[in-house]
Amino acid sequence: MDHPAVIEAMRTGYAEKDPEVVGNDALGNEVYVGDEVYVLDGEMFLEIELGSQATEILELLGAERKTA
Repeated sequence: MDHPAVIEAMRTGYAEKDPEVVGNDALGNEVYVGDEVYVLDGEMFLEIELGSQATEILELLGAERKTA
């Protein structure tokens, strides 16, 4: 029995499928399924691109931390 990654690599030439893009955040960063984001007033902010002070400010303003 082959590992699923081996089967995918044999079928497509790549071990993993391309990650699915959800869209862009308010600052123009691409957001992929599984990324951690902050959502405030319908705008999404990619957590990994934010500094600690930015995340604190977003939380103070009522942003919710979610998984894309």
